[in-house]
Amino acid sequence: MKILAVDIGGTFIKYAVINDSVKFFQRGKIPTPKGTRAEFFNTIEEIFKSVEVSGIALSMPGIIDAERGICIKSNAFSYNNGVNVAKVLENICNVKVTVENDANCAAFAEAKSGSLTDVEDGFVMIFGTSIGSAFIKGGDIHRGKNNLAGEVAFTFLEGKIFESYCSVPALLKDYAQVKNLSTENINGKDFFKAVNRKENDALACLDKFTRQIAYQLFNIQMLLDPEKFAIGGGISAQDSFINSIRANLEKIYAASPVEFPRVKVVPCKFRNDANLIGALFRWLSN
Repeated sequence: MKILAVDIGGTFIKYAVINDSVKFFQRGKIPTPKGTRAEFFNTIEEIFKSVEVSGIALSMPGIIDAERGICIKSNAFSYNNGVNVAKVLENICNVKVTVENDANCAAFAEAKSGSLTDVEDGFVMIFGTSIGSAFIKGGDIHRGKNNLAGEVAFTFLEGKIFESYCSVPALLKDYAQVKNLSTENINGKDFFKAVNRKENDALACLDKFTRQIAYQLFNIQMLLDPEKFAIGGGISAQDSFINSIRANLEKIYAASPVEFPRVKVVPCKFRNDANLIGALFRWLSN
């Protein structure tokens, strides 16, 4: 059985035809339509018509009622707020459709076949333009009463939302200010090249960035007691990023007046394919 997995991003739509053994057959990437609801659904329909599949598994940002396929609220795609996205696509394409939050998809992939397969409870945090996160409890997504469980991006830290401190753009902005450069002239690759050559300014910015992340992970541990943290996003491929989080978390443990268990911090296994694979697993589980 082959399924069309579609990952709706703010800039691009990534899609792939994947079978139930998680073998990829086709891949594609197109600009994300930002105009109207009709354009959104027409784009997905066109992708569907270009392949031969038995269903559609959709990953998208926002508060998603995955059980019913409804986009409750999405800042990026507000024209879909309140829309039963799954039902609309089922009527258009005449196949089974599932819809899931993108961070939940990544977490589901890690829980079912990735870095969290050896634990019952884990927490996934994805760092990119924004921060996606999800709580795995008993091997599945814990959603909460209003599908908000695990959404740490909008928790507050020193009077600002966590995302404003710890998204990748926030890291690059901090470094650009230190170096007196325009943010347009700084990208992640350049920043980590500076880190890897031990540039002091880059190392200081990374330490500040990961210290805030470590505080958040420690707080999450106190609230949810996960067995492992899985860190994703393109930045997670950098060993220096993961190691800096671990080092700062260890400093917090060492300074604590109470001895707490050390929770492992590991990179996500599936990286940029996590949302597609998680969307597939969600489709297969429904």
